[in-house]
Amino acid sequence: MDLKIFQMLEFINSRLNNIEKNITRMDEKLDFSITLQRNHLVRIKNGEELDDNMILMGRPYNDINPQKAWSIYNNPNIDFLVLDVSQKSFQGNRLKEAIQIPLEELHVRFVEIPSKTVPVMIISENGLRSISACELLVKKGFFNINNISGGYEFWPGKEESISYNNGREGNPGTDF
Repeated sequence: MDLKIFQMLEFINSRLNNIEKNITRMDEKLDFSITLQRNHLVRIKNGEELDDNMILMGRPYNDINPQKAWSIYNNPNIDFLVLDVSQKSFQGNRLKEAIQIPLEELHVRFVEIPSKTVPVMIISENGLRSISACELLVKKGFFNINNISGGYEFWPGKEESISYNNGREGNPGTDF
């Protein structure tokens, strides 16, 4: 009889531990969702465009097409950072003023991104590595993240010299 009671208590203890773990996971997900929704509200308040999927599907980053990214890039009144997560061996034209951190090193070097509040446009060779970078940075607490779909492959300015600054340094403007 004592053995059955002991086994029952052990079973109940195991179930309680599982319930506690599930509650902790749910709390973490809820905290993330609330933070994400607050970020979306701030972006809306600031007049930024949000992809419908960001709101409807709870996506934590924005996908922007290369033409929109090009217009943002060329607007000196918009404050943003560009992060290039292309492979070190990438031979195409790069945005010279971009912070260049290969995706493989981003999990350690993300601290080189000077602000978690300034919008970040992320670009890579063809837009695939930048998706992974967006997901990683969101986990690191960045919420104003924008993936440039198609990357350098579809960048409108790739035939032109893309090493100029556009007067953005020290020029606070409206976010996008």
